[in-house]
Amino acid sequence: MKEFNVLLNQQVFTDPPITEEAMVTVLDDWVNFYLNYYRQQVVGEEQEQDRAVQELGQQLRRLCAPFLDKYKAFLKSL
Repeated sequence: MKEFNVLLNQQVFTDPPITEEAMVTVLDDWVNFYLNYYRQQVVGEEQEQDRAVQELGQQLRRLCAPFLDKYKAFLKSL
């Protein structure tokens, strides 16, 4: 979680900017990258692993929401 939050905080909005839809795709790709990586690290029964990965995905998507709001504001300011 901490690493993902650091990744979001390090982003610099570029000129020319990408569309909001493209940024959503980028965020989805990052979430999927993290989930695929951490899926290999999770131990326990398959149901427990699936639940842990699902919860991690929800937490990562919650972290994305404020970043996406900030990006939307950036786009509107242009």
